[in-house]
Amino acid sequence: MELIVAVYEDWGIGCNGTQPVALSADRKFFREMTKGAMVIVGRKTLADFPGGKPLPNRVNVVLTRSPDPIEGVVTCHSPQEAAELAATADKAMVIGGGSVYKQLLPYCTRAYVTRVGTCPKSDTFFPNLEESPDWQLTQVLQTGEEIGISYQMCLYQRKA
Repeated sequence: MELIVAVYEDWGIGCNGTQPVALSADRKFFREMTKGAMVIVGRKTLADFPGGKPLPNRVNVVLTRSPDPIEGVVTCHSPQEAAELAATADKAMVIGGGSVYKQLLPYCTRAYVTRVGTCPKSDTFFPNLEESPDWQLTQVLQTGEEIGISYQMCLYQRKA
């Protein structure tokens, strides 16, 4: 299983349930990396999608404690259940939010991290992979600047 996330300089990922700063280059990268994949998301993050609807051209899986069904998605009620389902897919990507990342990070072997060169107020954070003994930066895939903000799209891999 893999994950994809955009982080700010302090490894913040969001505030009040949404991204304070979103770059179109990162959104394009996200679309390219997740197209055709199984994506695993939390209920609150799903609600932040356009129209609160599942992402098109992907198998949408929602990790939730709620027993209520959600139209257009497969629901899982534990990280283990989500990991088992992900193992059946050709490509499975964890796409947020904060709680889902924390629960599923132990199951992931690759992390596509867009490092956004700004630091807006965040109330949700992703674990700093730079400080983790379990992860290493293996490749910078793309760098650029948009609206005066620099960014790097990085590949981190879990150490064997």
